[in-house]
Amino acid sequence: MAAITMAEMWTTVGSTMASFMFVWTIIRQYCPYEVRQLLEKWMQRLMSFFNPYIHVSIHEFMGTRLNRSEAYAAVEAYLSTNSVKSAKRLKLEMEKDSNKIVLTMDEYQKVKDEFQGAEISWASRTKSPKPMGNGNNSQPETRYYNLTFHKRYREMIAESYLEHVMKKGKEIRVKNRQRKLYTNGARDKYAYPRQPMWSDVPFEHPARFESVAMEAEKKQEIIEDLLTFSQSKDFYARIGKAWKRGYLLYGPPGTGKSTMIAAMANLLNYDVYDLELTAVKDNTELKKLLIEITGKSIIVIEDIDCSLDLTGHRKKKTEKETEDKKEEEKKKTDLKNREGKEFSKVTLSGLLNFIDGLWSACGGERIIVFTTNYVEKLDPALIRRGRMDKHIELSYCSFEGFKVLAKNYLLVEAHPLFDMIRRLIGETKITPADVAEALMRKSPREDVEKSLSKLIQALEEAKKEAATKEAEEESRVKAAAKDDSLLQDKKETEEPQSLDDGAVLL
Repeated sequence: MAAITMAEMWTTVGSTMASFMFVWTIIRQYCPYEVRQLLEKWMQRLMSFFNPYIHVSIHEFMGTRLNRSEAYAAVEAYLSTNSVKSAKRLKLEMEKDSNKIVLTMDEYQKVKDEFQGAEISWASRTKSPKPMGNGNNSQPETRYYNLTFHKRYREMIAESYLEHVMKKGKEIRVKNRQRKLYTNGARDKYAYPRQPMWSDVPFEHPARFESVAMEAEKKQEIIEDLLTFSQSKDFYARIGKAWKRGYLLYGPPGTGKSTMIAAMANLLNYDVYDLELTAVKDNTELKKLLIEITGKSIIVIEDIDCSLDLTGHRKKKTEKETEDKKEEEKKKTDLKNREGKEFSKVTLSGLLNFIDGLWSACGGERIIVFTTNYVEKLDPALIRRGRMDKHIELSYCSFEGFKVLAKNYLLVEAHPLFDMIRRLIGETKITPADVAEALMRKSPREDVEKSLSKLIQALEEAKKEAATKEAEEESRVKAAAKDDSLLQDKKETEEPQSLDDGAVLL
């Protein structure tokens, strides 16, 4: 009897639910949009009294729909790892700034997540827009994620879980994004629409620290310094400093300064902003460029000793220097009038404020890199510690640097000719660029021995050229010393004659 009663009860419940679904379908189809919205609102309020679960919606677009929600993008990236494992329907996406294929769950799919013992549900849904007066929809459906959890976890979800999702999602997005190489250029102030401050291309430089021709100990020191900086957000906040670090790369041409910058960017997964100072109109535009630079970036000013008038030591100008500067300004003005060009008015003070003034704190996790061939030409205020925190000298190729290049170019780590190369490299100066050129195979017939022989020949020629220059310099010094000696003798012979003439006149 009890079984029959139970069966009748389930039959009644099923019939009631079927009737309710039928009525709800009729209402959704024939009732006005406003009435449906009102009914849905009251139904949700009624169900909330009995439903112990809380729902949180993260919409793809907010407000004017011009920009995609950062929260939605972070949730999408976070769920991409879970959805591949559990969702039955997936969609493939590849965003503009991504260089990897990402699989995320399709609409109306659900995935489960667990955090500190709490079971959490995520669902991908769409929402139909409000119809226009003629019955047509002027806007497409909007997508959103629905987060569901039990109300007893409200505090934990609000304080810990959502922050965890945002952090992990942003990390995944940074990992998957396509890194960019940015540059600034001369901008037309009359152009419409307004030109962006930076233009960009994908950054695809293959340099890695493993391929940099440098001593292993020095290389490891630079790597550790970079990694420590990238993980020190809390430390910089605690000591009250902007989260940035300056590197000065100096040395002769061809010693790998640009390659070092690319290796730094690839190690940290940072964007690169190549700042051309001569294209910056004035200090105000320099600040605007700084505001546009994102975090996780390397700001590069190459050959800063050749950029504008920023290399002279600040000192009291003589009258001649003042006149020379006026003459130079007059020439620039004449050239501007003839060609219509506008010269940069960026000053040393403006650049110093850009590096570590108040404006340098606009954004975080930035590395500023200066390169120069002549470090002695730079103003000490520009490269002091605190602005350029780490000075890295990239000098001529050592034998250890040669072994790195030999492994990269020839795939060899030892060879009988290495002993001769070690001796020659110790006796002469040759840049890593010259060594790499000698090791570069020019035809398929070249083998390892022939490439090493070319390097030996290049080293011997460099040694001979250095010896010739040294001999010429020595001859020049001797000739100058001889001229000084003759001039001194002449003065000594003339001084007594002047005294005799004076005596006669007396």
